[in-house]
Amino acid sequence: MGQQPRPVRARRNGGAPVIAVTGAASGAGRAVASRLAASSAVSRVVAIDDERGDVEGVSWRVVDITDPSVVSRFSGVDAVVHADVDVGVATDADQRAQRNVRGTQTVLTAAAAAGVRRVAVVTSAMVYGAGQDNPIPLDDDAALRAEPDGSIISDLLEIEDLCARAQRSHPGTEVTVVRPATLVGPGVDTVLTRHFEAPRLLVVKGGSPAWQFCHLDDLAAALEHVVVHDLPGPLTVGCDGHLSQSEIEELTGRNRVELPASFVRGTAQRLHRLGLAPVPASELQFVTYPWVVSAGRLRTAGWRPSFDNAAAVRAMMDEIDGRHALAARRIGRKETAATIGAAGATVAVLGTAVAVRRARRRKRG
Repeated sequence: MGQQPRPVRARRNGGAPVIAVTGAASGAGRAVASRLAASSAVSRVVAIDDERGDVEGVSWRVVDITDPSVVSRFSGVDAVVHADVDVGVATDADQRAQRNVRGTQTVLTAAAAAGVRRVAVVTSAMVYGAGQDNPIPLDDDAALRAEPDGSIISDLLEIEDLCARAQRSHPGTEVTVVRPATLVGPGVDTVLTRHFEAPRLLVVKGGSPAWQFCHLDDLAAALEHVVVHDLPGPLTVGCDGHLSQSEIEELTGRNRVELPASFVRGTAQRLHRLGLAPVPASELQFVTYPWVVSAGRLRTAGWRPSFDNAAAVRAMMDEIDGRHALAARRIGRKETAATIGAAGATVAVLGTAVAVRRARRRKRG
């Protein structure tokens, strides 16, 4: 079955490990740095980012992770948590891809050069792909069936490939890939969370969505498990079970708009070509078909989520409160439909069209 917890091998200090965290000023990096700083199982936390954050009780090192000089920041470190992987939608796609791939490559190479024994890299369960024939749940070792499409999926698949190659080329440094389900929590702003900012939730006819979430707090606890107990990967992270589309609608208070698959994909493709949606129509698979994960290895190692899916959804809705895809705060002078994904943009355009038709009918009446 899974791997049993064990102490980190060959700790340099003979006791609790020293852990470095990239991207520690925000998002997942901030969450894990805060948790490790409060952990009695960790002797010291080195927080790395290109700006100083607000986490207390850590040693801050301000450096760009794409700079090879980051190797000096790993001196004396037992394990690295590489959480500085941008999965947001606000960054230019080319810039994001370059930083994600180059940053991961630099961190892996620098960690090996500094003699770090384990690197935990955060990607996403999206790399498994969403499919009608996916088992529920997917095992940690399931095949990566997502297709590179020029979006964040391409970044994640490249990062996964870098991790696999680093494991072979740097045998002294073990790499654990950690793949969370749909992330929610403070500061999380992804193509999937923005799906819930649309006025209605898009449902593709013939689809079979199964919603699973992962709160930042649970991801941080999982990463603590990895570096304290020296867990190999790959590892999936997520709440227990999943929610149906009807349960999602009840929890979010959003009604659905159900449309034929061909119409939805055609509309999404046109929006992407016009630059109104920053990601291709292939993103729609993640709101159409299941990609639920088991977290099997982590559970065997003793990890348990503190959030269930319903609580995670409520946390997400609190975070996006007031940020509606058609409201002026999201689509106004400074923002366009590009602030939401293909699914959200499709709903936004359709919602606008419906509103215009209704207004015309009232006027004629």
